[in-house]
Amino acid sequence: MDISWWQILLLTLYAGYQILDELEINSSAGSAVFAGFITGVIMGDVKAGLLIGGSMQLTILGVGTFGGASRIDANSGTVLATAFSVAIGMKPEQAIAAIAVPVASLMIQTDILARFANTYFAHRIDKNIEDFNYSAINRNFLLGNLPWALSRMLPVFLALAFGGGLVTRVVNYLNTDLKWLGDGLAVAGAILPAVGFAILLRYLPVKKHFPYLVLGFTLTALLSTIFTNVQTLGTGLQGVAKGFTGAFNSLPMLAIALIGFGLAAISYKNSLANNNRPSGPSQDSSSANNDEGEIEDDEL
Repeated sequence: MDISWWQILLLTLYAGYQILDELEINSSAGSAVFAGFITGVIMGDVKAGLLIGGSMQLTILGVGTFGGASRIDANSGTVLATAFSVAIGMKPEQAIAAIAVPVASLMIQTDILARFANTYFAHRIDKNIEDFNYSAINRNFLLGNLPWALSRMLPVFLALAFGGGLVTRVVNYLNTDLKWLGDGLAVAGAILPAVGFAILLRYLPVKKHFPYLVLGFTLTALLSTIFTNVQTLGTGLQGVAKGFTGAFNSLPMLAIALIGFGLAAISYKNSLANNNRPSGPSQDSSSANNDEGEIEDDEL
């Protein structure tokens, strides 16, 4: 399957939009999982797009652009990995390790180039502020989006338009003479989300809230097992009893998400109650102790 010109056009336009959404609009359309979904829709394989996009999203869970630092462009890597995976029949796990991660890392350079190019418009805005030229401020602000968009659009367009043959040859080589390397890349692509979780746990206050971590792990294991077994049982009953029409849906993550939402709401209400509690001394010394000299509960 070749990548059509209209698919290249749409993916190139989305590549430019996703960075602008991430910087200014913040509608979540500039996330890796959304990039996988959009690319999957355009290429005709949403499942592969969500698998690659979700894996890349998990990989960068704990990675941020603190202090203006550049990070790997998981979105562009997802777009190219999904497009080539669907076009040439490459395994999604191989596409993650062989295309998505290397491309995402290389795109750091174009991100830095965009930041340098954007300083031209920033200096023009400084001059416009001194001249009180407000229309020029707005114009240069909008023009400053061009370097950001082009830093993603040009590499994605060039890769999609001219890189298909090269990628096909590389994939065929990985699946024949270098099959051991291709299998290794597939394994590496499958464990990359664990790296993202490890980075995230490194920065989260795990020691302070370790009971929630233990509870979340336990609930995930229990509910996943229960839902899977119930669904398997329902499928077996349908095969044995012809009149059995019950539907058993596997929704463990929905149940886990609802439980997590409930725990988060309880924790939030408790924190509000603690913040609203008066921090000053007791109204009088007689209220500190009761008649028997015992300490009141609110003083513990």
